[in-house]
Amino acid sequence: MNIENNIIRHYLKNVYFITGTAYAGKSTAVRMLSERYGMIFCGENYDMEISSQVAEPDIQPDLCYIRGLSDWKDFVTRSPEEYERWIMGVKQEAAGFEITQLISLSGKGKIIVDTNIPLDLLHEISDYDHVAVMLAPQSMSVDRFFDRDDEEKQFILGVINSCDDPEAVMKNYREGLALINSKKHYDEYAQSGFFTLVREDDGKDTREEVLATLARHFGLE
Repeated sequence: MNIENNIIRHYLKNVYFITGTAYAGKSTAVRMLSERYGMIFCGENYDMEISSQVAEPDIQPDLCYIRGLSDWKDFVTRSPEEYERWIMGVKQEAAGFEITQLISLSGKGKIIVDTNIPLDLLHEISDYDHVAVMLAPQSMSVDRFFDRDDEEKQFILGVINSCDDPEAVMKNYREGLALINSKKHYDEYAQSGFFTLVREDDGKDTREEVLATLARHFGLE
């Protein structure tokens, strides 16, 4: 069964999306907007609870990849090209789970989402004033990827450090991150036609400024 995009757009009218590159401040912005404006919080990978149970290998092979892992060292030692391909595949496969979960929540109030829904699909199911793109320079996205006290990222760091040659594995993993946050993908976000904020690598605390800018864009003020 196909559900037309105009129907989906209607049921997502209470949903506000933030997307973009790593280390751009998406998670912080989503949490702050949720707390400040009483919005329903959907953080990074919010769809995983359902998709991990429902995804099937013959339909969503990339979402099922981790389920079949026998050793997490296999995850961190994949080639950079395969890691990039897998990340993009997960985004495509997870979109359906994201959208249906958001529809199920949309009647409960305004929702703020840290999303991986592909840009072309966001154009079809949402509006300019409901989407914001947040970007960071590649150097921040790659070099500072493990700097945060994030349970998932610290787990991956632990796996890398447990490998026989952690320096080589880290180099390989960062090369994958560099592909995911390459100029090609950065430009796709920057030229998407959506409202865009770029994080500067100057060490300044701009959280309140970013919050105010996003609130104005989303019409929350």
